[in-house]
Amino acid sequence: MMVARIIDGKQRAAVLRRDIAIGVGHLRDETGITPKLATILVGNDPASAIYVRRKAEQAAAVGMQTESHRLCETIAQAELLSLIDALNRDGAVHGILVQLPLPQHIDKAAVLRAIDPAKDVDGFHPINVGLLASDDHAALDRIIPCTPMGCMMLLVDELGSLEGLNAVVVGCSNIVGRPMAQLLLQARCTVSIAHIHTRNLPDLVAAADILVSAAGAPGLIKGAWVKAGAIVIDVGINHVPNDDGHGSRIVGDVCFDEAKERASAITPVPGGVGPMTIACLLENTLRAASALQARDLPNSETRKKGTPQFA
Repeated sequence: MMVARIIDGKQRAAVLRRDIAIGVGHLRDETGITPKLATILVGNDPASAIYVRRKAEQAAAVGMQTESHRLCETIAQAELLSLIDALNRDGAVHGILVQLPLPQHIDKAAVLRAIDPAKDVDGFHPINVGLLASDDHAALDRIIPCTPMGCMMLLVDELGSLEGLNAVVVGCSNIVGRPMAQLLLQARCTVSIAHIHTRNLPDLVAAADILVSAAGAPGLIKGAWVKAGAIVIDVGINHVPNDDGHGSRIVGDVCFDEAKERASAITPVPGGVGPMTIACLLENTLRAASALQARDLPNSETRKKGTPQFA
């Protein structure tokens, strides 16, 4: 019986943060610039507040500066856009992150479009989405969404070359599923993208050498569906009640105990993809700071510094 290797996202994220800290130090020593991340949180959602705090803490730990803006739930959209405009024009700010979700009265698309694409460290601006879908000539200018970037790093660590492998992405969101499929295509995989309404989902999953699930549906992927020897990346973060009826726990989209009997490697939930997401946000902030510093210096090599995105 095969028992999958557990992919330790915490350990990989720690290595990435170490490399980012070195990159931050180099940028500061060579240019006098310290990367600065500005975060915006609208409302009082406890989970969002925790995420924003963790991002700020980890940014500070690698030597970055941070600036936090916590806004009331009822803030007018015009006021939020005015803040983003001010951060866009602030030369000391290199990355801007608006924590999602936003209140219903705020137009999320308008807010994401308002962020300077060069400071859009989440990679959600339409320009960055377009650059992600472009050829390799756009690679230096694009900002990749953090979770798909982290998934690719874990896959490359496991497999080296992904060329020619069958990859299935379950989930088609703009945040994970669609950019994940683009990155796998660029790695020369044969890619299928599915979702919870896909009719032949078990058959599709069974053909996957690489399975990435980001559907947000606990237990959607049964272990029996997983191809023997496949690599399973579970992006799902789902809160479900504990068996005793007291409290809750976090689980992924994949039935972990079943799937680990068939996969060759699998990410746990929690402790797999999650830690990579914040580390990749810091990577994007460092790259944004380097690129913004070099924008007026066309012969500068600064923009190439930092860690290789999928190394």
